[in-house]
Amino acid sequence: MAKQDNIELEGEVVAELGNAMFRVLADVANQEIICTISGKIRKNFIRIIVGDRVKIEVSPYDLTRGRIVTRLKVNNSINQ
Repeated sequence: MAKQDNIELEGEVVAELGNAMFRVLADVANQEIICTISGKIRKNFIRIIVGDRVKIEVSPYDLTRGRIVTRLKVNNSINQ
């Protein structure tokens, strides 16, 4: 299966399950997906905590499991 076949979604981390597994609430489907972190995130020691916005890849064959590809930046626009 090629990389182009994966479905990319955005969501928010709801729970940390341990062993680099997370439960992510997808924006589009409003469905909870169990995700693991990708190799680049693991290699670069990027920390993911509950409440982070993430981009995930889901296989079209199993829509309940995915892979966290990137952690998205949050814009904290506070009027100063």
